[in-house]
Amino acid sequence: MPDPLGDFSYTWPFLAAAAIGYLVGSIPFGLVLTRLAGLGDVRKIGSGNIGATNVLRTGNKAIALATLLLDGAKGGVLVLLANYFLTQDYAVLAGGAAFLGHLFPVWLRFKGGKGVATFIGVMLAVSWPTGLAVALTWLMTALLLRISSLSALVAAAMAPLYVYFLMMTPLFGGIYYGDLQRIELAAFMAVLIFIRHHENIRRLLKGEEPRIGKK
Repeated sequence: MPDPLGDFSYTWPFLAAAAIGYLVGSIPFGLVLTRLAGLGDVRKIGSGNIGATNVLRTGNKAIALATLLLDGAKGGVLVLLANYFLTQDYAVLAGGAAFLGHLFPVWLRFKGGKGVATFIGVMLAVSWPTGLAVALTWLMTALLLRISSLSALVAAAMAPLYVYFLMMTPLFGGIYYGDLQRIELAAFMAVLIFIRHHENIRRLLKGEEPRIGKK
């Protein structure tokens, strides 16, 4: 029996899934759409971020919505395709790689977005009940507190717990390997979201983080 670690025929599909996920995740839809719409370089306004929240600061709600949907889809679609044609092993890998691609896109010298839309898209595809819970948590927190970054942080922190409680499957007193994979993916993305929001966290602690709708 060949050694899986030394057999390239075994490892290359996983490498391909990671590479494709990263490259697709690296597509900066916010930057592309704002330029096509004649709105200039979104990195030179507001927070300088390429995500939907900063695109909204251009005043074009349609472009901001398109950015939100495409950033979410580029992670979610990859997960769905990998799950359908391959296995969850590939789906989790592709989803995590797409998320990394959005945060650190090679096309923009690894200076990307904060990953909230891609994170929610991946979670919806990996486990729709969990993804729905995450999206509702973001929405309810945003409606109550009117702070986008805090909404993202709360949703990210809750994601691994949602996977555990909504997708846990009893198996000899434990959980299935597939469920553990999804918990690990949710925790991985949550940690990176907190890291990418370090400046927002600093402003939150000082009470200086702007509220949604504030100019």
